[in-house]
Parts: sequence; C-alpha cells; structure tokens
Amino acid sequence: MPSGSLEGRVAVVTGVSRRAGIGFAVAAELLAAGASVLVHSWSPHDADQPWGLDPAGDAGVVEQLGGEGHRLRHVAADFADPQAPAKVVTAAVEAFGAVDVVVANHARSSNHGLAEVTAAELDLTWAVNARASVLLAQAFAAVHDDERPGGRIILFTSGQHLAPMSQELPYAISKGAIHQMTLTLSDALADRGITVNALNPGPVDTGWADPDLAERVGRALPAGRWCRPDEVARLVRWLASDESRWITGQVVNAEGGFRRWVM
Repeated sequence: MPSGSLEGRVAVVTGVSRRAGIGFAVAAELLAAGASVLVHSWSPHDADQPWGLDPAGDAGVVEQLGGEGHRLRHVAADFADPQAPAKVVTAAVEAFGAVDVVVANHARSSNHGLAEVTAAELDLTWAVNARASVLLAQAFAAVHDDERPGGRIILFTSGQHLAPMSQELPYAISKGAIHQMTLTLSDALADRGITVNALNPGPVDTGWADPDLAERVGRALPAGRWCRPDEVARLVRWLASDESRWITGQVVNAEGGFRRWVM
C-alpha cells in the first residue's frame, strides 16, 4: 500500500457543510487517498452564523466532492440530538459495510462572554461539541471490526489550552472537554488497536473572520497568513493512515508558530 494510502478504508467525517471549511477539505483528502467517506452536515447551524450557508447548499457541497456514489455518501444530522451520532455511524456501516476512521470535525460556534452566557447555551454547545464526540467514539467502538487495520478516531480542539477565549466561553469550555477526553478515550480503546488523537489546527481561513481579525491574526503568524484547510486535511490524512499507528492519546498543536502575544 502506498505511503499514506487509505485504500479500502471507510471514514466518517462530520461537519462537512461548507466548501470553505475544514471538513470539506478533510473529506476531499481522504477520498483522494482511497477511502470511502460518509460526510455529515448540519447546515441550520451555518444559517445562524455570520458566514451563513454555503450558496451551493448541501447537495452542491457533496457534488463538488464527486457526488454520492459507491465511495461517497451524505447524511444530515443535528448533534443536539443524543441519538444522532449513532445514526451517523450506522449510516456509514449501511453504506459501506464497516467504519475504520471517525473524524469529529463538527463544532457549534458560540460567541458568549461571562455576562451574557446562559445555561441553555452552555448545555447546547457542550452537547454538540463534546458530548457528540464521545457518543461518536462510543458508536464507532460498538461497530468497529478489530480484524480490520487502522481503527482511528480524530477529534478537534481549538487552542483554548494555550490562551484564553473569554468571549467564546461555551465554545472554549466544550473544546477544553475534548482536549481532556482524548487521553482517556485512547486508553479505553488502546487494547483494541484503535488510536484516539486530537488536533488543534490554530487559526484556519474558512471565511469566518472579519477583515480586521484576519489582518491582526495574520501578523501573529510567521508565514504572514492563516492556515489553509487543505493543510489541516493532510495532517488528518496522516493521523488516519498506518503511518501514525504508534501515536495515540495526543493533542497535536499544528499552529504554524502562532505568536498570540503579538496580536
């Protein structure tokens, strides 16, 4: 098998609702590496955010990945529903007969500081970001055939362990939970040959930042620009491949030397 190949593997990638997003780039990278991929989306979340829906809609996003067929399927699901993670994993098994890799890329954004945050927003953001990640891992573990090589779970955190995010309190707390769950989930699955790692990609240009923020953060990055989604996707592909088999329980900071102190 070529280096980094995922030929014959089956992956679930969550949060694939925008062509500018990380999830789209990850799905494209895994498809190019030979995997069959079930992509998940929940576009109503994007509709409530400043960046809005992808103009192409879910159908257009999937079509640009090559369209549904023998190696690509799509399912929409709201991870506020505790049954949704298992339904997504089950859909992949029904489509492809197995699941080898879960990339939990989805996230609910939440711009709430301490003064305005509510219990409802804390609960919802935690449910979508953290709880759903655990339930995806649980559902994957329940169906994974350990005779198949390359069991992988890849989570996403957000640098909240490196600097405060006081205006995004629910988001930072939920991503902090993902950071902390990584080692424990990895231990729960290590004896089965399934690895669990998390990725902090730093500032990624997915079209969400306003021009002022984009410029300020760009000055704090040695390359003078934000990370591109395809750069994150290549690291995810490596973590999903046999080349990373000896790495588990790690939170990987891939921030391009982000100098937060000069912002």
